[in-house]
Amino acid sequence: MRYAIAIVKEPPEPPTHLPRTGLCVKLNPLERGILKILVSNDDGIYARGMWLLAERLKQGAEVVVVAPDREQSGAGTAVSLHHPLRLHRMRPLVAGIETYSVEGTPSDSIILALGTVLKDGVDLVICGINEGANLGNDVLISGTVGAALQGFFHGIPSIALSVAAIKEARFEAAAELGVLLAHQVAEEAIPRDILLNVNLPNLPAQEIQGIELTRLAQRSYADVVREGHDGKRKYYWIVRGEPQWNIDAGTDIWAVTHGRISIAPLGSNLTQVAIPPHFGELLPRLWQELRRLGSQAPGKVDDAEGL
Repeated sequence: MRYAIAIVKEPPEPPTHLPRTGLCVKLNPLERGILKILVSNDDGIYARGMWLLAERLKQGAEVVVVAPDREQSGAGTAVSLHHPLRLHRMRPLVAGIETYSVEGTPSDSIILALGTVLKDGVDLVICGINEGANLGNDVLISGTVGAALQGFFHGIPSIALSVAAIKEARFEAAAELGVLLAHQVAEEAIPRDILLNVNLPNLPAQEIQGIELTRLAQRSYADVVREGHDGKRKYYWIVRGEPQWNIDAGTDIWAVTHGRISIAPLGSNLTQVAIPPHFGELLPRLWQELRRLGSQAPGKVDDAEGL
C-alpha cells in the first residue's frame, strides 16, 4: 500500500537498544551460511528497497530473491488458482543472489519459492522493503503482508518490512533493521510461529525516536469510484480516499506518526474478540427462522437435479 504519513517531531533519543520490544540486539555479523533467507515484495522484481535489503542480508546469510515480475500493491493474499504460473531465473541486481521473477501475485511468489526453488526450506521470510506504509486495516489488502503471511502459514518466521513514504523513501534504516531482526532469528529470540509487521518512519536512522511494540490502528475512509469513458464503453477507477485514523497510543500509526518504528505481531485469526452480548441471543432466533423457512421449501437440497 502507498500513502504518506505526517511525522510529529520530538527531540531524538539515541537508539542504543530496542525499547519495549524485548529483543536483545547483538551486532556481531552473522556467520556466513547460518541462515537461508527468502526475500520477496509486492513492488516488483526491480524495486530498489528489496535489493538494498537483499544486499545487506547477503553479507551474513544465504539469500534467495523470488518476487513478482511487476508491481502488485494492493494484491493482499490473492493466490492464482485458475491459470498456470511461470517462474523465470533472472540475472540478479546484486551479484551472487539467486533470483527469480514470478508471473503472479506476491503470495504466488512465496508459494512457488517454497514449493520449487527452496524445497529444503528456509529459516526466514522477509517481504520488503515496501515503498509505502502498511498500517492498521490496510494490512488486509497489503501484498507485502500477504506474501509474508504465506511464510507464516508454512511455520517460518516471517517479516513484512515497510517505510512510510511514497517518494524519496529512505530505505537504509529499514535494511539495517532487517539485518538485526535476522540476527534475532539466528539467536532463536524470535519464535517460529510469528509474523511481524514492521513499519518505519521515512527518517534517517539518527532521527528515529525509538521502537514500539504495537497493535493495529483502526481507520475509516470511503473509497471513491470514478467513472470514465474510452469512446466505446464506460470504465471505472477505484480511488483511495483520505484515511481517517483512530490514532491511539500503542497503535502502529501512532508510533510512525511520532517518528518511531512500529513492530506489530500479527496472526491469521481474524475472529472478533469483543462480540456484542446480544449477538449470542440472536443466534437461536436465526436458527428457528431458518428451520421454519426450510420446512416451507418445495424440495430438499439433496433432491435437486445435478446433486
